[in-house]
Amino acid sequence: MPADAELPMTKKTDRTPIRWLVLALAAASLCLGALAPVPMAQAQEQRYQRRSILDFFLGRRYLEDGPQAPDVQQPRHQQRKRPPSQKAVVNTRTAPPLRAPVQEEPAVQKLGDAKKILIVGDFLASGLGDGLTAAFETSPGVVVEARGNVSSGLVRDDYYDWPEQLPKMIDELKPAMVVVMIGANDRQQMMTDTAKEKFRTDSWFTEYRRRVLSFGKQVTDRKIPLLWVGLPAFESDQMTADAVQMNQLYRNQVESIGGEFVDIWDGFVDENSNFIVTGSDVNGQQVRLRTSDGINLTQAGRRKLAFYVEKPARRLLGTQASPDLVRLDSSNLPGLGLPANPVEHTVPISLSDPNLDGGAELLGARPPPMALTRSPRDLLVEQGEMTPAPPGRVDDYRLPAAKTPAEVSVK
Repeated sequence: MPADAELPMTKKTDRTPIRWLVLALAAASLCLGALAPVPMAQAQEQRYQRRSILDFFLGRRYLEDGPQAPDVQQPRHQQRKRPPSQKAVVNTRTAPPLRAPVQEEPAVQKLGDAKKILIVGDFLASGLGDGLTAAFETSPGVVVEARGNVSSGLVRDDYYDWPEQLPKMIDELKPAMVVVMIGANDRQQMMTDTAKEKFRTDSWFTEYRRRVLSFGKQVTDRKIPLLWVGLPAFESDQMTADAVQMNQLYRNQVESIGGEFVDIWDGFVDENSNFIVTGSDVNGQQVRLRTSDGINLTQAGRRKLAFYVEKPARRLLGTQASPDLVRLDSSNLPGLGLPANPVEHTVPISLSDPNLDGGAELLGARPPPMALTRSPRDLLVEQGEMTPAPPGRVDDYRLPAAKTPAEVSVK
């Protein structure tokens, strides 16, 4: 080959594909090694080898008492079956602790002649029933009967006819008072015998006023106390405005027939009369009173609603609503300490007993002897005369006597 001949440039470029092939095989082997399953013993060993800063300060105890990773399950053919006679061992470290059953306090037993409070109305009346039941839970002389219908009202009598159902409930329960809370579902068109009355019109309020008055008279005509609970504020401004107008209607009609209107408005608004979701409960704690829909009441709200009704109800029921009312019978009479046979412990007293004429009086118990002269006290109290003060004492206000001429000449 001539010295000046050019060498071909294929030697270096021919080795490049080989090098790339070797690198690709090496990378594939590493990936397969990483994806290979780790033996169970090695996995458990790695679990204890992973350490953090807490392991450094707390030591091996943190690994034992801390949250453990789930154990690797053995294949089904490698699991050993426990003999039937061997009992399973419960891991008390991971098993939840056994809790003692909660013992509820026994409810107060109601008396047989306990007075009944009948609650009628819509879904708000049902919530009021829950609150009043909790309020009179410890009163054995009061029983709360909640007969509310969730979707009812005084407008849709075709759905639920309250004027027809209320007399039946009164005849059945014979309540001592009737509590009415209704109207939240009445914001709709009213069907009458002659026409359809649209809500918020004058004719609608005229008919609604007549129905409220007639419904209340079914209670007061029987000489039963009537408590009509007003509507609370709602999240909707329009519903709140309607509630204000309807509450005024309820107050005027109920008080005209001798009933009592219970105003609950201030309990569910702020100082500016705006709707609130959270407010003070019966204990003064800030809690949620209304649900997310801005209409219904929470459990705390129901109890607060009953708080406004509880006061007039206890006033009307009197001592029967006392939580300390107990019926006394032969089984729980208090011990008076009386003897079984009082004749054996009776001692007769003679009329000639010297003890009856003062013969057993202590020394000095006789009346004081009569004094011949009057004491300074008697002179001051009876005659207003005061003993003159000794000369020279601070209360001696007498002027000194005038000196005679002989005393003056001697001086």
